[in-house]
Amino acid sequence: MKKKSLEKEITNALYKKAFGYDTNEVVEEFVLDEGGDYKLSKRKVTKKHISPDLTAVKMLLEKIESKTEVYSDMSDEELMREKLRLLEILEKLKK
Repeated sequence: MKKKSLEKEITNALYKKAFGYDTNEVVEEFVLDEGGDYKLSKRKVTKKHISPDLTAVKMLLEKIESKTEVYSDMSDEELMREKLRLLEILEKLKK
């Protein structure tokens, strides 16, 4: 896996953990039939919400703060474009 790709995956996971997310929890129950094979008897899917994690929030804030030096040299127009770009990323992560 390429370094950029891995870094992007880790960053996306950090955002997800920092903001919380929904997931499906699947529980399956099997029984032994007459032929000695296992057969699915019950399947329960529960939607769960994973709450935001404060450690991930702290890490994200530290990551953002380390990048603020880059923003100090930007014009107002560049800052507005960056703000819109970041808001789009956050919207995508909420879905």
